[in-house]
Amino acid sequence: MNKIAICGKGGSGKSVVVRLLAGRLRERGQRVLVVDADESNTGLHRMLGFDRPPEPLIGLLGGKQKLEEQLEAAVRAGTPEMSVELIHQEMQLADIPPEYMFETDNGIRLINIGKILMALEGCACPMGIVSRSFLKKLRLEPDEIAVIDLEAGVEHFGRGVETSIDCVLVVVEPSIDSLEVAEKINELSAQINIADVWAVLNKITSDDIAERLRDYLDKRDMTVIGVIHQNQEIFESCLEGRPIEGDAAAEDIDKILDFLFP
Repeated sequence: MNKIAICGKGGSGKSVVVRLLAGRLRERGQRVLVVDADESNTGLHRMLGFDRPPEPLIGLLGGKQKLEEQLEAAVRAGTPEMSVELIHQEMQLADIPPEYMFETDNGIRLINIGKILMALEGCACPMGIVSRSFLKKLRLEPDEIAVIDLEAGVEHFGRGVETSIDCVLVVVEPSIDSLEVAEKINELSAQINIADVWAVLNKITSDDIAERLRDYLDKRDMTVIGVIHQNQEIFESCLEGRPIEGDAAAEDIDKILDFLFP
């Protein structure tokens, strides 16, 4: 299991879960790549301890405008959008220039697909296609694991981003909106034949809350593989824009990893 997609409702804590998983995987000796494929949220690099993100991968391919032109030309020529490939050769991490892939002191690497930065610059479609093409062409070694932070909601399923990943983890916070998004993600995953879709409960303040969420998901054939409890240290780090320490919520995260990597 080399490519793990993290999905969920906006504000459920996807990026935090990505950071926590990456930290504990590295502690276990895995080589970890974090892929920031969320076009809106700009804070993941800070959680990892960087003062700025790496250059966007979309720039390595010519930039958003050029990719939009390529996409439009392909569609005009009759190529379905889902068949448009922007990366044509297999890639390994060694192929990525250092300005496009940062590395923390303890060896966690970060790639940034691209962000919406200006008003009226157009839709995020090119970023979605870059994410899909990159994940499809990326070849990882057995001890390399990619943890992918996807945009909030479900649009990335429409772009086919998940077609080359191994499993989907849905982050669920205590709200009916979050539960409904999780249910929709489960349905969409089944439509593209992703069998391994699991829920991770986040921001949990009591056993009662966890059981109520678990009951809702159980009735919809979603298995909860972990519970991350409300953590004051993580809360304050996010509030102040500080890096999240690697051992934060370690016990909760280890239970998730023990399930994924028995």
